[in-house]
Amino acid sequence: MKAPLTYVFFLLLISFSSTCESSTLEDTCKSFAAGHPSIGYSYCVKTFHADNMSATADARGLAAIAAKIAEVNANGTARRIAALRASEEDSRRQERLGVCAEVYSDAVDQLGEAAEDIARGEDKSTRDALTRLSAALDAPGTCEDAFGEADDTSPLLAEDAEFRKLATIALAVAASLFPPPSTLTKCL
Repeated sequence: MKAPLTYVFFLLLISFSSTCESSTLEDTCKSFAAGHPSIGYSYCVKTFHADNMSATADARGLAAIAAKIAEVNANGTARRIAALRASEEDSRRQERLGVCAEVYSDAVDQLGEAAEDIARGEDKSTRDALTRLSAALDAPGTCEDAFGEADDTSPLLAEDAEFRKLATIALAVAASLFPPPSTLTKCL
């Protein structure tokens, strides 16, 4: 009779501790989704699952990972822009694609530097990373504006939308490294 009671106690203990301790990734994505419902929790988790290190990363690690994921995406978009420019015969569209190429090239650089800044773990370098991440987030808007001002449909709508989401996650997660003291919670 003692053995079943011990098992029940053990199961209750495990159940209680698992409700109190969730992973940093889950907590980060829940917090992100609360502030960005249009992107959401599932997209956030899916994004981080692209990097195996995210499962065990702390908040700072997740911020650096998010910047790297956005950098990879920006690099892919830059390659697509280069291919579009190479095949484009209209010089005005080539110019608009040139604007996109420039801002995505800058975004790749800014995101790489931001990931390094975050990894340093210093408040000043993390604040520098926030500035870089914010600047990188401007790339899709600037690219779309180049086409919109010419009343031309952008061939990069999907890429710009995807990058915007990834850069938003990177910026939000990095910004969360500086929470106001009143938002700190403790699981009892």
